[in-house]
Amino acid sequence: MRAIDEANTLGRMSHMTWEPDEETLTAFRHLAIQNAIEYEGKAAVGSVIGRLMANRSDLRPHGKIISPLIAKAVHEANAMASDLGIDALKTLLENEAPQLLEKREKKERREGLPLLKKAVKGKVVLRFAPNPNGPLSFGHARGIVINGSYAKEWDGELILRFDDTDTVVKPPLPSAYEQIPDEAEWLLGFKPHRIVIASDRIPHYYEYAEQMLSRDFGYVCQCSGEEFKEFRISKTNCPCRTNDVDKNLQLWGQMLDGTFVPGDAVVRVKTSMDLKNPALRDWPALRIQNTAEHPHPRKEIGSLYRVWPLLDFQSAVEDHLQGVTHIIRGKDLMDSTRKQTLLYQHFGWSYPETMYWGRVKVHEWGGFSTSQMRRDIEAGMFSGWDDPRLPTLSALRNRGITNRALRSFWEELGVTQKDISVPLSTLYSHNTKSIDDGAPRISFVRNPYRVKLIGTHQDSIAVDVHPNHPERGKRNFSLLTSSVWIEEEDSKIPELRLKGFCDVNNVDGSAHVGSTERSDRRPIVHWVSNENSIDGVLLVPNEETIESIHGKLETHQYPIGTMVQIERIGYARVVDSSTLMFTHS
Repeated sequence: MRAIDEANTLGRMSHMTWEPDEETLTAFRHLAIQNAIEYEGKAAVGSVIGRLMANRSDLRPHGKIISPLIAKAVHEANAMASDLGIDALKTLLENEAPQLLEKREKKERREGLPLLKKAVKGKVVLRFAPNPNGPLSFGHARGIVINGSYAKEWDGELILRFDDTDTVVKPPLPSAYEQIPDEAEWLLGFKPHRIVIASDRIPHYYEYAEQMLSRDFGYVCQCSGEEFKEFRISKTNCPCRTNDVDKNLQLWGQMLDGTFVPGDAVVRVKTSMDLKNPALRDWPALRIQNTAEHPHPRKEIGSLYRVWPLLDFQSAVEDHLQGVTHIIRGKDLMDSTRKQTLLYQHFGWSYPETMYWGRVKVHEWGGFSTSQMRRDIEAGMFSGWDDPRLPTLSALRNRGITNRALRSFWEELGVTQKDISVPLSTLYSHNTKSIDDGAPRISFVRNPYRVKLIGTHQDSIAVDVHPNHPERGKRNFSLLTSSVWIEEEDSKIPELRLKGFCDVNNVDGSAHVGSTERSDRRPIVHWVSNENSIDGVLLVPNEETIESIHGKLETHQYPIGTMVQIERIGYARVVDSSTLMFTHS
């Protein structure tokens, strides 16, 4: 658009004193008139600003100045449309900015995740970077699914990176190094293209720390945490900031050789102590850890290093070294982006394109953290990471939640910074779509009540394994003993229908067989024959316990792990020939 191009060159762009000149104001006016024409005299301020800023990101710092000017232009355009008509606006643009009358191409509505900005086919590199202090959780699945989906769409790469540089607060769990890649592959349907372990790469972080000190945009700080906090609050430079390069390199050597102990010194990135956000003021990059008392759980690392990078430094350096082009993560890490951007500017690097998502809270789960789950497992509150009461991937998989359901759940929520609260039923809905077509039907009778059939009936009944797929065969029920099992609660109904079989009347230990054709609206109940049932158990996970419901289970030959639909109850996973794990209704 010429009007926007005009604003590109004509605005005076000083951040401190910027004011639009007459031609820039004219450009704003033209955009407002264009919007009024498109929306029949009802131009909207937000729409005009959005169109302007989409093409002019450099104007965003001046939003407070521009917004009232656009509002004035929109008001005038709408008034002109009301007084003179839309044709008059068209005539005005024909004379002053005819290019704005050209019809804009309507963009096809994109399904699923939003378009990845500045993405080049075959060149996109994304990463998912968990702390391996436990296996993956439901929350982790978001990062894997979204980054993995974009990597697949753009023929790019997904890096699985273990950010395992904290040996004290969140020490890694050795088994997680194998479990997490397996879970990521299960969830995505493909292996991460690269696996990077931060604890293997400490020498690289040392190299860039030394560069930072040698180029004087970092320094070794010997102030206590409380002392530096006061400097940060008062916006005062720490005395250590004036160290020369030689002094900083000397102190760095003492951090490495054991002269200093934890708390004696940290390496800080020079930013500015008067930045608006206190978290950005000379933020810490590397610190000393007591690995003699708290060795790294990986035996090959153990107590090998004393100085360890903090996450913002380690992650920034690694993203650069691995060629990461896009970072997609939670909005709670926006300060990390700001810190890392300042570091990138020091090194002369280009920061990756970044997108954020808001928090997703599942009503039924409340607040689970990997650290707390680990403590609870170690305390015996849960049987392991796959305990079906937990929101871990292994637990969800144990319950019968599919990878396809998890992918569609997270893709549907997309990438939005809005905080969202959803019920667990939303995930269950996706899972139903994923498994229903493949789930054979099966009967499980809770609180079983034996009923003797009175009257003439067939010796056996055959019903479809799946109502929508007769080609999958039949479930055969022998009736030679004329005995069936129904739920005790159903036995109190005087007239009912045994599903797929017949009407029965006067159920009280025995029941008279009626029509095999459905002739009225009596309740339909599930059942099993005495010959084709065994004592079975349905395991139902609750918040506190796993309830064992005993009953009569239809005999079957389904392999362990098969997803089935229990008549009138819900979906379940086969644990063994006599046990089912309830998934959801």
